[in-house]
Amino acid sequence: MPINIPKTLPASEKLKQEKIFVMDEERARTQDIRALNILLLNLMPEKERTELQLLRVLGNTPLQVNVTFLRMASHESKNVSKSHLDTFYTTFDKVKERRFDGMIITGAPIEHLPFEEVDYWKELTEIMEWTKKNVTSVLHICWGAQAALYYHYGIDKHTLPEKCFGVFDHQVTDPTVKLVRGFDEAYRAPHSRYTSVSMKEVENHPDLTLLSSSEDAGAFMIMSKDEKHIMLTGHLEYDATTLAEEYERDIDKGVNIAIPQHYFPNNDVKKRPLNTWRSHTHLLFSNWLNYYVYQETPYEWK
Repeated sequence: MPINIPKTLPASEKLKQEKIFVMDEERARTQDIRALNILLLNLMPEKERTELQLLRVLGNTPLQVNVTFLRMASHESKNVSKSHLDTFYTTFDKVKERRFDGMIITGAPIEHLPFEEVDYWKELTEIMEWTKKNVTSVLHICWGAQAALYYHYGIDKHTLPEKCFGVFDHQVTDPTVKLVRGFDEAYRAPHSRYTSVSMKEVENHPDLTLLSSSEDAGAFMIMSKDEKHIMLTGHLEYDATTLAEEYERDIDKGVNIAIPQHYFPNNDVKKRPLNTWRSHTHLLFSNWLNYYVYQETPYEWK
């Protein structure tokens, strides 16, 4: 089934080229079906790229999904046009009276800041508090995962000696958990961050379950015991070339950074990297939408 997005959204044409089933709003209104309503809080600076990455995986399930894009009213985005935001995004004050079946909170390149020094932290905490009663399941990615662990469970992030940057092997802790149903016991996932969370704190927290981790990248997939919050410390949604583009960007800025680990063929930055995590990305998002959103959300919110 398709994702329902605005007809003029730039990602729409690219998704159609990739044979992702996309339905515009006009056609969706004729469908006699209870679609899932997903709120996507996009905190990434290159919003159009993140839109495409996440819509690609949301559109690869048997479920029809309506996506609402949310931005922070208390923050001015510098890497996307105002017209794009005005046309395709809304703000929290316009949706806070609604209820959503699922929500995604993305990462953001602000991990060097303490949470309370982020200019939109107050607004974000208001949104995270609101999700407790108004969203069935919330999927948090990278910095968004760290923010959720800090706000909901009191687990702070810490700075790493060097950037966790590359594609790392991960192991599944319990393959019977629905979120990782169908996963191989070992799989790969990209990471790109300067901070991390303590695996011991996660394992010892009474309200959290560590579902997957890496010897190199640490805690990766974390879920609350009530299954309402899912935290991913890496970026399964990344394209094959995303880490390469981040690396080139940092080099151009004069940043002293090592090449992404286990990523370029033969560690040759001139060779195009392969996407070795795509199947698990689609599986995770499909499992999330099916088991934690579709099968748990009320047919009619009251």
